[in-house]
Amino acid sequence: MGDLMKDDNKTKTQLAQELTELRLQNAALKKSESAEKYRSLVENIRDVIYELDSQGVVLYISPAIRDLLGYDSAEIVGKNFIELAHKDDQSSLSEWFSELRKGREDPSEYRILNKSGEIIWARTKTIPSMEDGLFKGAHGILIDVTAQRRVEESLRKSEEYFKAIIENSSDIILILDKLGAITYASPSIERFLGYRPDELIGKRSLDLIVSDDKPRAIADFGRALLTKEVPIPNVFRIRHKNGTERILEGIGKNLLDNPIVAGFVMNVRDITERKQAENALRESEDRYRELTDFLPLSISTFEVDAAGSIISYNRTALETFRYNEEDYKEGMNALQFFAPEEWQKVGENMGKVIQGTSTPGQEFTFLRKDGSKFIGLIYASPNIQQNKTVGIRGVIIDITDRLQAEEALRESELRYRLLFEEADDGIALADAETGKIVDCNQALCRMTEQNKTELLGQPQSILHPQHHLINGHSSSFQSHKTGDPRLTLEDNLLSKSGKIIPVEIKASRFGMNGCDYLLGTFRDITERKRAEGKLKETLESLRKAVGATIQVLVSAVEMRDPYTAGHQLRTANLARAIATEMGLPQDKIDGIRMVGSIHDIGKLSIPAEILSKPTKLTDLEFSLIKEHSRIGYEMLKDVESSWPLAQIVYQHHERMDGSGYPRNLKGDEILMEARIMAVADVVEAMASHRPYRPTLGLDAALAEIQKNRGTLYDNTVVDACLKLFREKGFKLEGT
Repeated sequence: MGDLMKDDNKTKTQLAQELTELRLQNAALKKSESAEKYRSLVENIRDVIYELDSQGVVLYISPAIRDLLGYDSAEIVGKNFIELAHKDDQSSLSEWFSELRKGREDPSEYRILNKSGEIIWARTKTIPSMEDGLFKGAHGILIDVTAQRRVEESLRKSEEYFKAIIENSSDIILILDKLGAITYASPSIERFLGYRPDELIGKRSLDLIVSDDKPRAIADFGRALLTKEVPIPNVFRIRHKNGTERILEGIGKNLLDNPIVAGFVMNVRDITERKQAENALRESEDRYRELTDFLPLSISTFEVDAAGSIISYNRTALETFRYNEEDYKEGMNALQFFAPEEWQKVGENMGKVIQGTSTPGQEFTFLRKDGSKFIGLIYASPNIQQNKTVGIRGVIIDITDRLQAEEALRESELRYRLLFEEADDGIALADAETGKIVDCNQALCRMTEQNKTELLGQPQSILHPQHHLINGHSSSFQSHKTGDPRLTLEDNLLSKSGKIIPVEIKASRFGMNGCDYLLGTFRDITERKRAEGKLKETLESLRKAVGATIQVLVSAVEMRDPYTAGHQLRTANLARAIATEMGLPQDKIDGIRMVGSIHDIGKLSIPAEILSKPTKLTDLEFSLIKEHSRIGYEMLKDVESSWPLAQIVYQHHERMDGSGYPRNLKGDEILMEARIMAVADVVEAMASHRPYRPTLGLDAALAEIQKNRGTLYDNTVVDACLKLFREKGFKLEGT
């Protein structure tokens, strides 16, 4: 029995030992499975896992290193981690490792050369292992950021590319915020207005506009702000930094809803000289039209009497304040359209407006019919009739949206791209050496009816074949490597369908990334050319009318004195030939021919018997004859003409030494046209028959002017006349 108990105890002991061994085996198995799981994870992860000792030597690096650098793990283990970096980055990586030894975990980016010698950008995230404050090693992860770096570099170059285009544009490029303040100005603004771009940032664009043009500018700005329509080209007078006025033409694009720009993009060019020429051909009355004649419908207009009662308003005012026509009552006071807290300010401002001392663009809180409020700008001026102020009139612009918080601008590369692509003018960038287009915007594509693919790489195919920008005008750029290599010209664009579009081209040459480029902006001037054509037609009509009048006068003289009439026509032909030989402008030649036909018009007042007297004139009769110059002047002095007709008639008997009549003028006091008439008059008179004597002959006439060259007659005129007869065979018809 005792033996059985001993055997039983032995069995239990063995069982317990076996169970314990089984548990230990299971625990070891689980630990092995966990280790295997993490090992598989580390060795199959895409990024590189590594472990370093306290000196930076690689103890372990995952197999992903082969995909990154082309090395096996065994080729890396045992090397110093810093030696993996590009030689130019090893110094900064050593500093990073020194910080790591202090327990700091700052990430680092640096370049590594792969097995093929290519540069790989890597970012390191490393965790130091510290024990009792001592650095024992580190483990971390290595991430390939090469693609990200390439994208960033591409964006940087793209930004520089579009920035170079915008900042080398011949036009002024502006961005205005919702308040009209300037947030960007291209460097070209200094050339036009004298201001550096940094001097204008934050300033209101309206402050640069001459006072008389501000109401119109406000109206256009309000229209663009409220209706978001793209305005037509607008012209304003701008105050230069030196105080003078310049005339600028601007085309704007409303990009307030675009989160990248959040403002108005403006293309502005100086048209001072062009505008001065246009103003000389038309009346200036348009500049003084009533405010309500040119304000856009999107602006609320109003007129009140001296007591503040509303006299008139436009439909937009009703819509803005949410009233109907039926709501308006005669005598309704303007105060009810302002918030009560503004009434005192309104009263004070009305007094200032009437006195002409108010500040334009005052801000007020307005009250709509439904009780809602909005912030608006009011521009008002006194209504003066018959030198008496009878009330106030002005405009109101709702600026509620403009006062909302502005969104931050995105990266400048996108901003410059939008400026380039959204410009209303066509823009082309061409290689300065080959002349091939390397970039263009959508406006140019629309003008030429071609897409970018068709335009890029083509040698200025957009221009009319007879006038190529590169072939016809690039010599200006080739010869101006320094200074301000800009060019302004008018040319014709040739669209894909064969349509010819007249354009004004502003071109500039600049360098970028070691290459020379030509930047051209193309503005459609079809309407301007059409207007110029109409002006020319009107001028030609006036010329014909004046010519008909002259012909009537010639006929009148001819009926009274056939000798004088024939003399005038022959003198006119000779004077025109002399002027042409001297190379005078065609306009002056036409004037000389016309005045030559009537230069003796004053003889209409002289008795016919004196004009046709066959014997020598008495002193009294000759005195009457000499009066014909003054009488002719009196007859013509009030005739409106672009030529000095009356003065030429008045002076055609004056002589260079002052011995002529009727005023004894001499030298430069005598008009060149009159000097030509004097020579032609003498030659024709001496070469022609007269009632009181036979012809003296052409040779005698030419000898007379040659003898008195420089004393009685102008040197240049005499030389031209002699050359006509002696070298070119000119003949006086009818002599």
